[in-house]
Amino acid sequence: MAVLAALPILVILVLMLGFRWPASRAGLVGLGLSLVLAWWPFRETFTAEVSAVAATAGALAEALFTSAAILWIIIPALAIHQMQVASGAIGIIERALARVTGDPRILALLIAWFFALFMEGAAGFGTSAALAAPFLVSAGFGPIQAVILALVGHAAGVSFGAIGTPVVPQVAATTFTPLEISQATAPYHALLGVGLALVVMVLASRSMAVEGRTGSAVPATIGAAALFLVPYLAIAWVVGPELPTLGGALIGGLLFVWFLQRRGSAQEDLVEEEQESEEHSSLWAAAPYLSVVALVLITRLVPGLSDILQDIEITWELDGGFSGSFAPLYHPGTLLFGGLLLGAAFQRLPWRAPFTAFGQALRQVGPVVVALVGMLGLARVMVAAGMIDTLAEASADLAGGAWPFFVPFVGALGTFITGSATASNILFTDFQVATARTLAIPVLPMVGSQGFGAAAGNMIAPFNVIAAAAVVGETGKEGAMLRTTLWVAAAYLVAGGIVAYIVVTVFG
Repeated sequence: MAVLAALPILVILVLMLGFRWPASRAGLVGLGLSLVLAWWPFRETFTAEVSAVAATAGALAEALFTSAAILWIIIPALAIHQMQVASGAIGIIERALARVTGDPRILALLIAWFFALFMEGAAGFGTSAALAAPFLVSAGFGPIQAVILALVGHAAGVSFGAIGTPVVPQVAATTFTPLEISQATAPYHALLGVGLALVVMVLASRSMAVEGRTGSAVPATIGAAALFLVPYLAIAWVVGPELPTLGGALIGGLLFVWFLQRRGSAQEDLVEEEQESEEHSSLWAAAPYLSVVALVLITRLVPGLSDILQDIEITWELDGGFSGSFAPLYHPGTLLFGGLLLGAAFQRLPWRAPFTAFGQALRQVGPVVVALVGMLGLARVMVAAGMIDTLAEASADLAGGAWPFFVPFVGALGTFITGSATASNILFTDFQVATARTLAIPVLPMVGSQGFGAAAGNMIAPFNVIAAAAVVGETGKEGAMLRTTLWVAAAYLVAGGIVAYIVVTVFG
């Protein structure tokens, strides 16, 4: 049964990576196969509470609802990019980035590492890659390379993304405090995250044809990694899961720019008046992005406001436990739309400009809708039919004493299927706890390893790839992106598995 349960995922991987199918076509094939399996070999689980027809309708309703929530991130993010191009703000940003450094590898670290991590910590749920990828394109990177850099660069922060949201279901499923879970999770990234920064640098070197100078950027890359990871670990260890990613990216990013300026990386050949003029232009051009950041910080950090916004919620439920919820005022897409409107106001654009950009974005998302519905439909059917549980249980049975090594891979599988580290933790934290107790191994390191793996899975989650690809106008080329991020994620997971095994066997 485990082999059958794995078929939809394997088919999607083969079609996208081997045959270079777009996510829209591969997702529909995977969805069709998952429905066939749910109606026959997994029918007993699929119809445990309702009929097969009702279960199918419920799973697809969840997929459509979640697709709409994800599209509400993609469309405003794409609209911001369209408006920036039309207003000429992108050109100003390009020149501003060039003044910080002319080295594309350092630019990649500034955007794909610090900026993407900051947005991941503040908003999460696909916002970081969707915003960072167009930024990278404006810095001169190709669209496909930009998406790959953004996906790799933000992964270390996903465990505590969206103000620590992925930890919430882990707290609910265990007896551990948020601080204990953050202390168990953060060391994985603190030890291994420098590898992701180095990958960003190497990929940027190859993309911009500066391979011969790769070695010269290694110290700066290690420095950038440390500037994020040290405060990240300290905050996770002392404060808890809400602010490690946000705080680490903010502190590290400011220090990194300061160091660049101190060593003379920034050009200083303009007279003072010209510098002030350029700085004013840069703020004008960055207004939509700065507005998004401000809205995120206000809605996440102002005491009491977060609860008020989350209380305004759209919910629904069907027989069989199928349900959905949407907090429109708290959702990252609403904040992006607010950034679109505020950015246009600050830039003093015609009132039609943001709505024109929004209309252009709507016209581009047709294939994205098909891809999202297919992939999410497959995910919800697999969950409802028990295929995910079957895969996880079979993995534990096969691994035995080596199970700690495989825990991150289960976390990544959950994110690959659901597109969310939070959803992966919802799916598999209970399973990880039960498996650890059955094998008589420490539970807390396994919960931390699950959170680490769920974050690594963000690099290969089709939904994240689809969203970022749509924003840079490369819908249909998701397979080309996955061919690179898959190997990066696999290496990161192997390293994390080794750490988890050592923690349990040596220190457990």
